[in-house]
Amino acid sequence: MPYNSTQRQDIVNKLAQSKYDILVIGGGITGAGIALDAVTRGFSVALVEMQDFAAGTSSRSTKLVHGGLRYLKNFEFDIVRETGLERAVAYRNAPHLVRPEKMLLPLTENGSYGKWSTSFGLWLYDVLAGVKGQDKRKMLNRKQTLEREPLLRDEEIIGSGYYAEYRTDDARLTIEVLKTASAKGAIVLNYLKADELTYEGDKVSGANCIDVLNNETFDIQADYVVNATGPWVDMLRSQDVSLNEKRIHLTKGVHLVVAHEKLPIGQSIYFDVADGRMIFAIPREGKTYIGTTDTNYRGDKANPQVTKEDVTYLIDAVNEMFPSVTLQKEDIESSWAGLRPLIHEEGKDPSEISRGDEVFESESGLITIAGGKLTGYRLMAKKVMRLICDRKRITRKCRTRRTRLTGGFQKPKELPVYLKEVEKKLKEANLDDSKAFYLVHRYGKQTDEILHIYKEKNLDHLVQAEAYFSIQYEGVVCLEDFFSRRTSKLLFDISHVMEESDQVMSVFEELLGWNKGRSEEEATKMKRLLNELISFEQ
Repeated sequence: MPYNSTQRQDIVNKLAQSKYDILVIGGGITGAGIALDAVTRGFSVALVEMQDFAAGTSSRSTKLVHGGLRYLKNFEFDIVRETGLERAVAYRNAPHLVRPEKMLLPLTENGSYGKWSTSFGLWLYDVLAGVKGQDKRKMLNRKQTLEREPLLRDEEIIGSGYYAEYRTDDARLTIEVLKTASAKGAIVLNYLKADELTYEGDKVSGANCIDVLNNETFDIQADYVVNATGPWVDMLRSQDVSLNEKRIHLTKGVHLVVAHEKLPIGQSIYFDVADGRMIFAIPREGKTYIGTTDTNYRGDKANPQVTKEDVTYLIDAVNEMFPSVTLQKEDIESSWAGLRPLIHEEGKDPSEISRGDEVFESESGLITIAGGKLTGYRLMAKKVMRLICDRKRITRKCRTRRTRLTGGFQKPKELPVYLKEVEKKLKEANLDDSKAFYLVHRYGKQTDEILHIYKEKNLDHLVQAEAYFSIQYEGVVCLEDFFSRRTSKLLFDISHVMEESDQVMSVFEELLGWNKGRSEEEATKMKRLLNELISFEQ
């Protein structure tokens, strides 16, 4: 069974009493991918995360599984090809979480992209990424572009490129990869910090861990230790005395969420701004989110903040491209800031640094994976596992290319049929059938279990069934886990969060034994979080 929060102590005991082939430190998408790859090759695997799963970079991206069109400008053809091909793999294995999203790239008289260079670039993009059929790029003239998106600054539009990307929920993708690994035998646990590496002689042999929830400490032993901690990888490398000139360069990316009526675009748009950067504007669930910035970062890794300067930059970019919109700071309903753990390149600006990944192996045997993109997580995992197999002098093939994630379908075309079935079930239960899209595109076929819980427990609200499900199968231990990284309501349905917090509190009290004091503490924390999402630093 995937990680059940109510059985947490049993998992802790098992971790402390066993030795594993591989210990993965870091519960983001890269660590999750390594755990899944390892366990499907027959290795025993433990994965620990000091925060909630996906709480760092893996819940703070632009939420696109994309081929990296922007990397063509830097001639990073290998990244474009690899990640472009990986989109198809992600879509096949989890079509409820990864789905096609048409993108419009407007061309302006004085913009960064010309007609011919864009046409060639998008053609090359399609070739490298293996794009087929209706997803192949189209070049639109001025009239066709403005028909598709009349909000654009029409006096400078000369045409556009129209091409395919894929949209996802990055946190849920991470959770489902972890759940799939767990279902196949991996032991995964959040809120367990690898505080110090342990050694036998001069070789790394595991980690001393602190259970963040109760402050207990114990050792986890393993033959191989993988450092997949994203922004924190250099901290473990320093502890291992293996940090060298190859180090992490953190940059910050900010996204803002507004009501769709405030920026009522018809499809996703990727447009350039005066400083040469590119900005996304993406409609989603009655909202539109915009991003991202790309600035050097040296602050708190666990809690990067959105600043007034970030807000001004993005709002000005939108208002310049869509002059009839006139966004203001007060229109922002939610926001998020994420960190990109890039591999430092001397003398380069943040946007120029490669998004490529590298694997480092220290003299002690510590394996570190750094850099990379959300889309390439499976390939990053393969690199790590190939190294481990080489060290063990064994051959075990990667099997994740066709490993369907929990909630997935045998074929993507089954999804719309299932969606209709869920709509029917919701009507029969006197529930709003429009919730079917929300449920299916988060949980896939696991929606059946949520509806079963709702009916079996005779609940008053569907969100309570989601809470039961998340605690029983997804390692949720607090309200923020649930509303931020399991449902994304803190980002895209923020107006209902406090109301639903009250509704689900009884579920946490029942399953996790919360008393009145703990419930009040959680309610206060949620109010603070809601305020932070629209309160911006200097």
